[in-house]
Amino acid sequence: MTLELKLRKVGNSVGIVLPKEALAHLKVGEGDTVTLTEAQDGVRLSASSPEFAKSMAVFESLNRRYRNALRELAK
Repeated sequence: MTLELKLRKVGNSVGIVLPKEALAHLKVGEGDTVTLTEAQDGVRLSASSPEFAKSMAVFESLNRRYRNALRELAK
């Protein structure tokens, strides 16, 4: 699915309005939380889950702790 979305001013911020098709694809609705993550090809938008949030917190903690080792392994 490829959608072209327009950025809109919302108060002092800028927001994106998701059409019904995108909400149905993500299986989310008003009041739900979504996660925007960085990917190799840009960014990825996905429905949030408590397990995912917990996993990301652990990853970020380990990533900070072992930054130099991970950088060396990536070479």
